[in-house]
Amino acid sequence: MAQMQWIVDSRRYRNPQDYQAALRDKQLIDSITDNLRLDSFKDIEKLYQELNRGKYQFESALGRQFDDDIYEQYMLLKNQESEKKQRTYKAKEKKTHQNRQETRQKVQIEELDEDMQKEIRLIYRKREKKRRLLRRLSIAMCLVCVIYLGCYYKQVQDSNHEFEALAALKESSATQATPVVNKQKDATIHRTEESEEIVYEILDEYKTLINKNKKLIGWIKIDDTIIDYPVMQTVNNEYYLNHNFNQEEDKNGCIFMDYQCDVIKGCDNYILYGHHMQSGKMFGTLDEYSSESYYKKHPTIQFDTIYEKGTYEIMYVFRSKVYSEEDITFKYYQFINASSEKEFNSYLKEMADMSLYDTGVTASYGDQLLTLSTCDYQEEQGRFVVVAKRVN
Repeated sequence: MAQMQWIVDSRRYRNPQDYQAALRDKQLIDSITDNLRLDSFKDIEKLYQELNRGKYQFESALGRQFDDDIYEQYMLLKNQESEKKQRTYKAKEKKTHQNRQETRQKVQIEELDEDMQKEIRLIYRKREKKRRLLRRLSIAMCLVCVIYLGCYYKQVQDSNHEFEALAALKESSATQATPVVNKQKDATIHRTEESEEIVYEILDEYKTLINKNKKLIGWIKIDDTIIDYPVMQTVNNEYYLNHNFNQEEDKNGCIFMDYQCDVIKGCDNYILYGHHMQSGKMFGTLDEYSSESYYKKHPTIQFDTIYEKGTYEIMYVFRSKVYSEEDITFKYYQFINASSEKEFNSYLKEMADMSLYDTGVTASYGDQLLTLSTCDYQEEQGRFVVVAKRVN
């Protein structure tokens, strides 16, 4: 019997309860947006205030995404309204000042002889042409800014839909595959007379995705949060700062693994980087772990490499920064492998001392660690860091 497909607005749900919740949210969203103008600041402001007051209660990720989208549109239109009011005020002030100047100048000009008046009026006409040209240029620049913001918002929306489609494709591939409990890395050994080549088997749910982009190295997900993304890896730590899964230029970039980490040979610490987007995308919500209550609601991270699944318990949450090469201090982003148990324990102590609170979770030499890193704007070159250890 074919498996039921619970899909609402391109989102796939794992059980009928979540599916029904999403349907209810979809019906509520349709009723809200029936007469809503997305380009009307008054409409969006009213809806934003209603959402803040808790007038509408959503039950699924679909509803929460709608809430996030309304917030982004509200902030966009609010900024545009503020700029518009500021321009209007400045224009009035400038006009008043010009009128006063012209009145004074007119009185002074009329006291001069006719030839001098002609010369002065010619100068004024040239100035007026220049002023009109500057005005047109200012309007053009404003239009460019509006278009830029519109394109950025569209890019965010397109990025959301793309990641949702990738997640659905991953789930689809997983449900079609034969279930395997606690599947670990499967190795196929090819022998020749001179050497053995080991080729690891890719998990079924990632086979379709990796055909789309060979740089896929895994997937990260934190339940009940927006973090549900593919993880990329290339030969440097720059490319996926501004490229998406389809290798197109995108300010959101991708979540990516430090190029020095090795999921085949293994390393003590997988380090993942992601932008702290104001929209909340990528690792934009990671700093919510600064609250211990938030941690208690989201204590685990699901991180799969393309070869094996992994569940990680969060150990440390701290703020740090990118230091200069001359600074002699603990640099968490250089901790990928420890040369000894003593060095491993020393690294853990440094992170424990910086941690914002005690989770009670510890690690031992040989445990696999996972580090999530994003920008932190409390200081220059600041970073917000979450460290976890693998438990399955």
